[in-house]
Amino acid sequence: MNHTDRVVHWVLSSLELETTLFHIGQYCGTWRASVAGRMRAGFHLVLHGACWLHLPGEQRRSYLQAGDAVFFLRDVPHYLGQHDDPQACLPVAGMQPLDLSVADATGLACGFFDFRPGFSEVLLAPFPDYLVLPAGTAALGGTRALFDLILAEARRGDAEPSPLIARLVDLLFFYVVRHLAAREDVAQGLWPLLRSAEFSGLMLALIQHPERPWSVETMAELVHMSRATFSKRFTEACGQPPAAFLLLLRMKIASQLLAGRCSIAQAAERVGYRSEAAFARAFKKATGAQPGAYRRQGQRAPATGAAFAPT
Repeated sequence: MNHTDRVVHWVLSSLELETTLFHIGQYCGTWRASVAGRMRAGFHLVLHGACWLHLPGEQRRSYLQAGDAVFFLRDVPHYLGQHDDPQACLPVAGMQPLDLSVADATGLACGFFDFRPGFSEVLLAPFPDYLVLPAGTAALGGTRALFDLILAEARRGDAEPSPLIARLVDLLFFYVVRHLAAREDVAQGLWPLLRSAEFSGLMLALIQHPERPWSVETMAELVHMSRATFSKRFTEACGQPPAAFLLLLRMKIASQLLAGRCSIAQAAERVGYRSEAAFARAFKKATGAQPGAYRRQGQRAPATGAAFAPT
């Protein structure tokens, strides 16, 4: 595994994604469905049948078939319906339980994504507002097996939707993020730095050793550039200055430590702060929360997997 892959995998683990299944079932006749208007990222999976995705703000529509998915990284006005004519897609019919024997029905699994504010926003900011993922996308061939598992869980017919569906959608979303991170048109943020021969090694060093006394000068030396050249190229590639990026990265690592078993003093030391007061100010600036409150909240939340850094 190369440096870039190691950092990408660490980044994916750092999104602190929480998926919520809003509803699962099918529509028949005249209908319209959406997860817009709730100030949250969302998704639609077409389990069977077909429908149209309408984006009124863009005057666009896309035909979706069984196995297709739509991921909204931001709250974008949209709706799904049975017709390509927006006027024919009226919110008349309610969602019914999945039943493959019903002709002309469209089965959907819809829900939301939530990310902890801070570093996750930096990671996702350069991505498009939404992505339509056709079933036959060659670059995402591994997602086909995940979609089949989601469909199998959806067809179980239990009174309550299987909790495995949300976890499988988590995995599906991670494939999507990795796919987007590799796209050349994602032009700002961390991702161009990971793709860059100049900066990928630096990214790995910062993540592996956030406790070192990093400065713009030491970062510039690592990539064999003058301070001025490094600052200019880094800011052009990332969209923010090196010092601002380093602060966000350190506080992201610190948040993972605080959510585990580290004390505030231990977390501060492991990201390069000798003063708890200075660390608290930096943490509040980057995350909007005090370290103590963040730590208590993280310890009350159920564990979702161990944090790690690439080695």
